[in-house]
Amino acid sequence: MRKLAAALGFAAFTITLLGAADQMPQPGPLSNPRITPSTLQTAPPQAIVEGYNSAGTYLIRFDRWTPSDERGFGEFVTGLGEANCRTVNDCLHSPGNPFRASDPPGIFFHSDCADLPYVLRAYYAWKRGLPFSYVSAVTPRGHARDIRYSKNGNEVVERKDVLSNSMSGYELLEELRDQISSATYRMHPDLDDPVPDLYSPAISAKSIRPGTLIYDPNGHVATVYRVDPDGRINYVDAHPDNSMTRGFYDIRFVRSRPGMGAGFKNWRSAVLVDATRRADGVYVGGHVVLPRNAQIADFSDEQYFGNGPRPPDDSEWGSGGFRLNGEYLDYYDFVRATLAGGRLQFDPVKEIHDLVDSNCADLQYRGEAVDLSIEAGLQNRPQPDRLPANIYGTDGDWETYSTPSRDARLKTAFKELRDEAQRFVTMYRKNDPKLTYHGSDLAADMIAAYDQEAAKCHVTYTRTDGSRVTLGYDDARRRLFLMSFDPYQCVERRWGATDATEISTCPDGAVKQAWYAAEQNLRNQIDRTYDAQMDFTLQELREPGRGVARPPDIDARGYLVSVAGAQRYMR
Repeated sequence: MRKLAAALGFAAFTITLLGAADQMPQPGPLSNPRITPSTLQTAPPQAIVEGYNSAGTYLIRFDRWTPSDERGFGEFVTGLGEANCRTVNDCLHSPGNPFRASDPPGIFFHSDCADLPYVLRAYYAWKRGLPFSYVSAVTPRGHARDIRYSKNGNEVVERKDVLSNSMSGYELLEELRDQISSATYRMHPDLDDPVPDLYSPAISAKSIRPGTLIYDPNGHVATVYRVDPDGRINYVDAHPDNSMTRGFYDIRFVRSRPGMGAGFKNWRSAVLVDATRRADGVYVGGHVVLPRNAQIADFSDEQYFGNGPRPPDDSEWGSGGFRLNGEYLDYYDFVRATLAGGRLQFDPVKEIHDLVDSNCADLQYRGEAVDLSIEAGLQNRPQPDRLPANIYGTDGDWETYSTPSRDARLKTAFKELRDEAQRFVTMYRKNDPKLTYHGSDLAADMIAAYDQEAAKCHVTYTRTDGSRVTLGYDDARRRLFLMSFDPYQCVERRWGATDATEISTCPDGAVKQAWYAAEQNLRNQIDRTYDAQMDFTLQELREPGRGVARPPDIDARGYLVSVAGAQRYMR
């Protein structure tokens, strides 16, 4: 429910189409002192009111984003990422938000994954008194059934400048929720006429930073909040249920042809031109201009085409390679090595430890999503006669309460853990210098790290009769492909129950049981096919060729035990 709309009202808005500009306009000098989030967290409320916009009205006090503003925005994102908060609303009301004291009581912040980057950017710009403009409409390049998953991507058709006194900042955040979708990010990196909000940055430690976005063309967007010294990228993302989660950048963010715009994106720094500065320092009127690709120092399309000669045609984008220090690397290794200062190193024991810990966090996040669905009571409604047109990309209750995309990403993460374990064993056997391990029994040490983290991981859910069931990490792994993504099914099936006692409290009748059984092949599928028509009836779903017959192997521990060859590890 849109909790702000009823209270705020709506102003009339002007859409500004940005044309091409040969040169970026150069505003006059300005004074824009930097106040960091760490300063604000200890500052009294009056200091926040004096230095930042505390009123609801959007007021522009500085006519451009400077490098210090961009760093400040990154620090703002880091503060939210590091905060102990699990929803967008909680995060923006948490100590991680230095502007929280300027928001009146009762304000509720809401966002899904596509909205979150815009909500954070607009909120910071508003509070800081900076110019803000955004893409308000896109159109597909060619035919598309759903512009969020257009085959050739999209292009900008309308922009909107947010000028002083044009609206409330809270109203702006609400408006963004209506106008921004994952389609906004789906653009070829070379397109900049009209200018999009984001650009493709170079793969470098200076360019991939807190505030950088990561777009998965399967319909998900995340925001980088920290890059570790070893090059691991930490991100925060949101979901339709308003939850906010955290994770590592990995193969869950797929690469794809350039037109789909996958990968890293940075904000173009906005400049307000032709405005009048009032005596109180507020800029009125004018319009916002964004730099073109050629005017951005770190613009690069290497993430799409590799860092060698660009392939002659976009269709050959996959032939581009990534070379670092004389060695060709896998793309994801290249990114990590580059952000680590040019050196790719893996501590296999730490990697296993961290990946298990990350998977456990994702299980907890999934539990919160299922709880919200159960609280909404969808499991008590009749099973629809058909699935949505596409189970991964839809709207309404299915988008809010189902979990097929979240589950697929979770399964991919478990599979990556299994694959990484095998990779580290292979590297060890080859004496690969990129492996930093000084023990005498790699498999045993990785098993120990796995067991140590897995022992800490427990997920508890409440059955239909009110009793509670607690699953350990490996319990969850074993039933991962049995966990229903369908919000119309009982909580026991949402958690993959098969034991007669555990499933006995599920009230699902014969129809829902039949749907659960027929959806198994879709649960086995970890690739999110957003472009596939999936509005199957029960009978159609039972036909051959729907989904995947067998799930992949995700048992990292089982693999390591087979390598160790020791019965003492069996359990």
